[in-house]
Amino acid sequence: MKEAERERPPGRPRSADIDAAILAAAVDLLIERGIDAVTIEQVARRAGVTRATVYRRFPDKIRLLVAAIGAGQDASPPPPEPVDIEQMLAIWARHLALPRLRKLTRRLMTSLHDYPALREAYWNASIRRREEAIRASLEHARDRGRFPPSADLGVIQTILTGAVGTHLTTQPDATSEDEIRDFLLAVLHQTGYRSGERPV
Repeated sequence: MKEAERERPPGRPRSADIDAAILAAAVDLLIERGIDAVTIEQVARRAGVTRATVYRRFPDKIRLLVAAIGAGQDASPPPPEPVDIEQMLAIWARHLALPRLRKLTRRLMTSLHDYPALREAYWNASIRRREEAIRASLEHARDRGRFPPSADLGVIQTILTGAVGTHLTTQPDATSEDEIRDFLLAVLHQTGYRSGERPV
C-alpha cells in the first residue's frame, strides 16, 4: 500500500491531503497534456494513490475534472451583491497574473467545446454563476450612469470576456497584474464606460 493511503480507522474523516493531491494531479495533467490525458489511472499514478482511492471520491472523469478545475482556479461563489466593475476587472487581473491559472484557463478555452458533456457540467457548476455575476456588475454600473443608456450590456460582456481570451493567447504568462488591469480597463473604456459618479 502506498504511503499516502494508509488505512484510516472507521469513521475518521478522509484525508484532505489526498484530496488535494488528486485534484492537483488532475490539474497538472490537464495543463500539460490536455483533457484526454486526465484518466483515473493517470491521476492516481501522479497523485501516488490507487485508482480505487480516486473512484471513491470521483465516480467518473467528468466529476473529477469539474472539481479539479474549480480547485485549480481557487473557485469561490460570486458575491451576493454586484461588485464595482473596476474592482471586478482588478480581481480578474490578479488571477490572470498567475502563470499556472493562465495555462489552465487557456487550456479550457481551447478544448472545452470538444467535450460537450464536460462543458455542460462545468457550465452548470461554475460558469453560469460567474456569467450572472458579471452581468449583475454591468447592470450596477449602468444604473449608476457609468455606461450610456443605449449600451448593450450583452455585447459589452462579450467584449470583456473576449479581451481576457485575447490576453491569454497573445501575451506572455509573465505579464504583471498592473499591465493586465490596465489592458482590461482600456478595453472597458472603449465600450463607452466612464469612471466616477457623474452620469454619462
